[in-house]
Amino acid sequence: MKILVTGGCGFIASNFIRHMLHEHPTAEVINIDKLTYAGNPENLKDLESQSRYRFIRGDICDRSLVDEILSSGVDCTVNFAAESHVDRSIQDSSVFVKTNVMGTHILLEAARQWKVGRFIQISTDEVYGSLGPEGYFTEESFLSPNSPYAASKTAADLLVGAFCHTYGFPGIVTRCSNNYGPYQFPEKLIPLMVTNAMEDKELPVYGDGLNVRDWVHVLDHCRAIDTVIHEGQEGEVYNIGANNERTNIEIVKLILELMGKSEDLIRFVRDRLGHDRRYAIDSSKIRKKLGWSHQISFKEGLAETVEWYMEHTSWWKRIKTGEYLKYYEATYGPSAEV
Repeated sequence: MKILVTGGCGFIASNFIRHMLHEHPTAEVINIDKLTYAGNPENLKDLESQSRYRFIRGDICDRSLVDEILSSGVDCTVNFAAESHVDRSIQDSSVFVKTNVMGTHILLEAARQWKVGRFIQISTDEVYGSLGPEGYFTEESFLSPNSPYAASKTAADLLVGAFCHTYGFPGIVTRCSNNYGPYQFPEKLIPLMVTNAMEDKELPVYGDGLNVRDWVHVLDHCRAIDTVIHEGQEGEVYNIGANNERTNIEIVKLILELMGKSEDLIRFVRDRLGHDRRYAIDSSKIRKKLGWSHQISFKEGLAETVEWYMEHTSWWKRIKTGEYLKYYEATYGPSAEV
């Protein structure tokens, strides 16, 4: 199987590429990534010499490049490429619309033209909006995005659904809850707290810290996507979650406990604009119909994640200081700033 992975130098996608190459000895992966600030080619540097892996620096909004790749014969496209940081979408939503909506549309049109056998749209539980203290999001829940980021992902999901309905397109949408694990960009909650604590810096927590998220380890997410590729039904949506709801402040305190650090490092800061209170996923559909289940407990996964960041200090320090951009420039030219 030849797979096109878009945005493959990002956190989840780089873990997915490793997973597919490891679990499927005959799989070939083409990775196209624009290399914006969050796409770090160092995440996959050790794969560069593998014959089954190919990296192309490029933009999914470049139709001619996408056509060139897909015309060579691709069995499956997995679209991870997206601007994904909510705070950045609040500051400037234009690039989110371009990449997340227009980029997805270009991929869909090209995949339809070149008859790609399967198209997996990697989405998010944020498309459902905020949830009250009770209940769970199902695949049938009303879509009610509250941030420009979530709205752009919702638009992309709807485009995939429309292509499936109108053209009989072989598309599938997956919506996962919050991921954690190795190679996550340090602006996200868990790596930010871990790396700040390592440097004895303040740990900024939005509002009262009681916003609730369901957390799933990135490797469990990768296994779920793999399952959907091979077993999923075209035109369907699959929620992916680990039934692991935690408040932000609970996560922060657990990290400090694991690291033997004082809670005095915690600083509550002004809440994010339009901050959704709770997300919780009902993932019974993928569990019952496709047989997937998460394998990594949160206690085990968080401890391993904290340990990974403590053992890879040079990796995240290069990102926090901007030093990692020198690798971009030396190898590929200046990074694509957004």
